[in-house]
Amino acid sequence: MWCWRLTGLFNVPCRLSRSTSHRSAWLPGYRKIFSAAAARWHHTAPESLNCVWQLHGDHLELRYANTLMRFDFVWLRDHCRSASCYNTKTNQRSLDTASVDLGIKPKAVRVDETTLFLTWPDGHVTRYGLEWLVKNSYEGQKQQVMHPRILWNAEIYKQSQIPSIDCQSFLETDEGLKEFLQNFLLYGIAFVENVTPTKEDTEILAERISLIRETIYGRMWYFTSDFSRGDTAYTKLALDRHTDTTYFQEPCGIQVFHCLKHEGTGGRTLLVDGFYAADQVLQQAPDQFELLSKVPLKHEYVENVGGCHNHMIGVGPVLNVYPWNNELYLIRYNNYDRAVINTVPYDVAHRWYTAHRTLTTELRRPENELWVKLKPGKALFIDNWRVLHGREAFTGYRQLCGCYLTRDDVLNTARLLGLQA
Repeated sequence: MWCWRLTGLFNVPCRLSRSTSHRSAWLPGYRKIFSAAAARWHHTAPESLNCVWQLHGDHLELRYANTLMRFDFVWLRDHCRSASCYNTKTNQRSLDTASVDLGIKPKAVRVDETTLFLTWPDGHVTRYGLEWLVKNSYEGQKQQVMHPRILWNAEIYKQSQIPSIDCQSFLETDEGLKEFLQNFLLYGIAFVENVTPTKEDTEILAERISLIRETIYGRMWYFTSDFSRGDTAYTKLALDRHTDTTYFQEPCGIQVFHCLKHEGTGGRTLLVDGFYAADQVLQQAPDQFELLSKVPLKHEYVENVGGCHNHMIGVGPVLNVYPWNNELYLIRYNNYDRAVINTVPYDVAHRWYTAHRTLTTELRRPENELWVKLKPGKALFIDNWRVLHGREAFTGYRQLCGCYLTRDDVLNTARLLGLQA
């Protein structure tokens, strides 16, 4: 049953409680929360303030800043930021969550202009800032973007005229580093120019923002067409768009490329914003987007070349989203390394192929392809969780160096510089 309450303040319905008479008496100094007949919304004083709240049998309902939030009582006790429950020096919880009674309910509730106060049966008082609750509630998180981004096709990126960052500024100033990271976070790619074309100088560049992630390919690698590894990338052949290390349980987060030498033709690098393509699928066929985010696939790398013997298997869907706001955070797309599809029945497999075709069509649209010519002195950083890369065939001798970076460390560096990451 629904009724209208506080219509002068909110034009929204509130739910009536079926059993509330047992809550009619409360401590002195606190508002009576329930009448004998029905649950009522309660507001701060003065009544013009934009905050009302209501207790239910197992949760608190609070409306503030145009957001209707619901908080489980155990959650409210567990997240207490008092000195005995939370260590502000280490930013770690002190309260033993397993010690909280799963049937706990507040003995008293009060809200003023900025703060929610809860008194628990043992007398402990918990205080929450209302703005903190909006930011950290499930309902608030659903409205927030974890990672602000600018989705792009070739024309959008070119019109944005994103500048490359000078190597000296990148290495020696926080301003240059911050500008680089801001570009990288927004677009998924960023360039540093005037880099000395050696592996050693590229390594110094990479370590400015992150630890280097050592993999089966080593720490820093040279990249030529000598087929020294059992991978198509170590040839002169064209490479279709893909993300790297899909066969890792956690694909590498960032990839660095620096062309040290090319004596020949061709070899341009292809870049495609996978999130832009996925967003097109979401708009046109949301059921296919959902399927691509739900079907787990195996990716596999088997290598027996020279002294290199590896068998890597990674499992995950093509599209990975945060479940609370459906925000895409990782695309795992590599047709070369996708293993046998044996994780779903035949009818789901056929639907998956249809959805995969829709995504592939978007990824292969010429207007979504950004082609760049890598030259000595210009290093490219790629978000391997977002931007697909490829290569046109080439002639002559072409040598690149590069590495993978740990994603956590790159994002850590960005946050320490005040960026949302």
